[in-house]
Amino acid sequence: MTSDSFFALMCMSLFALLFGSVLAFSGYRLFLVLLPIWGFFFGFGLGAQTVQAIFNTGFLTDITSWVVGFFVALIFAVLSYLFYFFAVALLAGSLGYSLGAGIMLAIFPSLNFTAWIIGMVVGVVFAILVLVLNVQKWVIIIATALMGAGVIIGTFLFMLGKLPSTDLTTNPVKAVLSDSPLWLILFIVVAVLGFGGQYLTSRAWKVEEYNRWEEYSVTEG
Repeated sequence: MTSDSFFALMCMSLFALLFGSVLAFSGYRLFLVLLPIWGFFFGFGLGAQTVQAIFNTGFLTDITSWVVGFFVALIFAVLSYLFYFFAVALLAGSLGYSLGAGIMLAIFPSLNFTAWIIGMVVGVVFAILVLVLNVQKWVIIIATALMGAGVIIGTFLFMLGKLPSTDLTTNPVKAVLSDSPLWLILFIVVAVLGFGGQYLTSRAWKVEEYNRWEEYSVTEG
């Protein structure tokens, strides 16, 4: 590895640690800022994984996966910015997808398509339940704490050479579940600390719901 490549990987790792920490410990407070960013990265990973699962190709090994990943990422980011309920549903859905696909791949590493299907189904169920049960605040706190913890632990696994760089933005939960019990314990500890910190700092505070599409339409009208 060249010095330039090493520097780039270290910068990416530090950014991932910073983003994961902010997501885990301030996800609810910074929800409006973080969700479009999360929507972009999750959308990119989901789009590329969808191509990988359907066509049985490697992750980001062809131009199609890059194009689809970027297209889905852009749609998720824009919709998360415009619509509060889409942002909440996407966050819940990404948590469900990561858990469903991550658990399946940890148990059956070769079942990519089956894991993708199960992840999608669990993600949709999570998203629908959150909106129907009207538990957005709790889901935002829980999901950001878990996803942030996954990014943090996944970054450490990547830095130690136990997680390929291509998996860093897709499903670090799989790596945490399949590597060793120690990483799973650390993941749980970070997630619990993140949840506790967010709960204490947001007990009397609530994210304001928004529909920026409607706001822009009224302004232009």
